[in-house]
Amino acid sequence: MGFTSHCRHSNFSHPWRTLLAHLVALHLLHLGSAQFRVVAPNDHITAIVGKDVVLHCRLSPRKNAWSSDIKWIQHRSAGLLHHYRNGSDLEQMEEYKGRTELFRDGLSDGNLDLRITAVTSTDSGTYICAVEDAVGYAGAVVELEVSDPSSQITHPWKVALALVITLLVGSSVVTIIFLHRKQVAQSRKLSESFQHLPPPSNNL
Repeated sequence: MGFTSHCRHSNFSHPWRTLLAHLVALHLLHLGSAQFRVVAPNDHITAIVGKDVVLHCRLSPRKNAWSSDIKWIQHRSAGLLHHYRNGSDLEQMEEYKGRTELFRDGLSDGNLDLRITAVTSTDSGTYICAVEDAVGYAGAVVELEVSDPSSQITHPWKVALALVITLLVGSSVVTIIFLHRKQVAQSRKLSESFQHLPPPSNNL
């Protein structure tokens, strides 16, 4: 079974038809083969922009996967993130060239872990680990969430500006209260002075 390795195509719906066909075949072949399953120990993985991340998958029951056809597929584009077959790495999406590594040391034990280096926010999404060999076909889904801490950091100048505004507002409030109290006191003194004035004379 072949997979598209390019995201761009004149027909926009082509990647989705490819992915749908792949998922249907994956489901049917998985149901038709009781020889093995592909298991994702952690189906939701988080990573930080610029760091490396490892997507974990393994065969169950564990067996040697050296001669298997292993495909890591990006759900969004239906493109090949990484493609391994019989000891060789094959075609993959342009944006992942040089950024992925299948841990071959673990293949003999059924581990299908894939490293993605220097992840970006666009790497967030769903990935499918699909395995085919002489006895069957199976797959598992892994969700990757990439966060960018720098976007959540408040810049120092914003903090300083907020502090200055707070101080200005606070001092304005204090000034207004002071002036109001002063005006009230002056009005009270003026009223008291009027009360102490002698009554007006009635002499004509």
